[in-house]
This record gives sequence, C-alpha cells and structure tokens, in this order.
Amino acid sequence: MSVSRILSDAFIPELPNYYKGKVRENYDLPDGRRIIIATDRLSAFDIVLASIPFKGQVLTQTARYWFEETADICPNHVLDYPDPNVVIGTRLDILPVEIVVRGYLAGTTSTSILTKYRNGEREMYGVRLPDGLRDNEKLPETIITPTSKAFDGGHDEPLSREEILERGLLTEAQWNTVADYALALFARGQARAAERGLILVDTKYEFGTDKDGRIVLADEIHTPDSSRYWIAESYEKSFETGERPRSFDKDFIRAWVADRCDPYKDPIPDIPAELIQQTSEVYRQAYEVITGKVFVPDLSGATVLDRVRGNLRPYFP
Repeated sequence: MSVSRILSDAFIPELPNYYKGKVRENYDLPDGRRIIIATDRLSAFDIVLASIPFKGQVLTQTARYWFEETADICPNHVLDYPDPNVVIGTRLDILPVEIVVRGYLAGTTSTSILTKYRNGEREMYGVRLPDGLRDNEKLPETIITPTSKAFDGGHDEPLSREEILERGLLTEAQWNTVADYALALFARGQARAAERGLILVDTKYEFGTDKDGRIVLADEIHTPDSSRYWIAESYEKSFETGERPRSFDKDFIRAWVADRCDPYKDPIPDIPAELIQQTSEVYRQAYEVITGKVFVPDLSGATVLDRVRGNLRPYFP
C-alpha cells in the first residue's frame, strides 16, 4: 500500500483553531461548527501504535451508518460529510466523562473489567460482579463503567456514578440522561449487530452539551475503534476452550502488542507490515459486515490529504 493512501496527519494551515487528538484532528470554525478529520492512526494503551490504510474512512463511514440508525434515540452532532474521512459537526462542550457500556467480561487494557477481575477485584465502577465468572462470559446484566475523559494525552481513570456526582463532573440530571441514552444506544447496537452475525461486546460513548445545554452524542459510535465486536458463530466454541472469540476491532493489533510486552511500561515493538495490511483488511471487512454495504475506498487526489484539503476548501476563511 502506497504511503500516499495513508492519512497519518491532517494539518491544514488554512483552517482555524487546530486541535490534534490521538486519532482525529479538529478545527473550530467561527460560526460554531467543528471540522473533524479521522486519520488512519490507530491508538491503544494511550499511545499511537501505527497508521492503518483506509482506517479513517472506515471509522467515519461506520459512524455515519450508526448515527443515522440511532437518530431516533438521541441527538448527535452531525451536520454534513464533505469528505469520506470528514464530518462537520456542531461544536460541543465535551462532558468530562466517557460512558463505557459492557455486556461481557472482556478487555485487554488496565481499565477493562476483565483485567480488574483477573486481579481479584469484584467491586469496580460502582458495580459488584459475582465470583465465578470466566473470561469473555456474558455479564448477568449490561453495566456502565464510566471513566474520566482524558484530555491532552492523559490517562482515563475509572469512576463510579457516586464519584461523578460527588466531584461535580456531571449533575444528577446529566448523569441520568447520558446513562439512559447509552443503554438505549447499546441495546440498539446489539440488536443490529446480531442481525449481522456479530456480538457487540462493549463500547464507549462521548457526549457534550450544545449552546442550549442540550446533551448531544459526539465523536463516533459503534466503530471498530470505539467498540468490541465478536463474530457470533465463533463465540460458543471459543468461550468453552478459553480462547478469545474472533473479533472485528482494534484488538487485532492491541492483543498482538499485549502478548509481547507491557505496553504501559515497555517500548512498543515495531508492528510488522503484514500485520498492518491484515488490520486494514479487518477494518474494511468490519465496515461491510456491520453496515451491510460494500466498502469503496476513495482513491481520488494525489494523496488522501490533498483530497481532504480540496473538499474542505469551501470552509477556508
């Protein structure tokens, strides 16, 4: 894959108020709109591990599918899609809490309930889990495991509902709204995923408030980056043998790294080129299975950045 088809950075000097996140690059327009460009960077363990061809297009278009599928549940930030990697959204004040919804005892990161459960914890995120659960087992009920929203490269920290309210991160009314939205979005996601032969295992949501104080869904929804998907037909056998079910998500590289080092302490080994290409295929397949649509990579423009810049020219001052 030519590097010209990989969007590792999306700095466009003609656009104002630049902010670079781990995966997305943002520009705030004077009229209250935000330009959000999904790069091909893959982030895990609070760092960028690699750039994956067409990942940004997959994320933007998968999120588009889900924003449209869930618009009846809660408002979202989307205004327009001028490019396959770009969404124009309403600028929001992002709430300082990420809402993570989990249906299974799974995960690889330090904040995952599986990691904590293996370490002997049973009380976490204000929830008590019973003894005797096995890796990747379906939980007795869907739970919310909130974390602090880490800005500027900080680390997410586990929270409970009580801690969120005591620290004034959200009001009780805000918490009730985001919790209700999140559970309804997750239920819709699980139902749609099941129709496609997938299990939506867990996911994160970000919410913000608009200029009227209304809570709005932001960022992305049910993408392979924000969610863990398992192939449903692989689940029972994998669960019985204690293996990780086949997945459509960034666990593909995340698990490879975690098997070779402690990613929070050790240098990250170089990701092999063939693994990067395989991961690109996983993202593209994920889009097709999740949405039921054929993925068509946009190969216009000399480079991805040139194409994005051209499509965003109407937004230049």
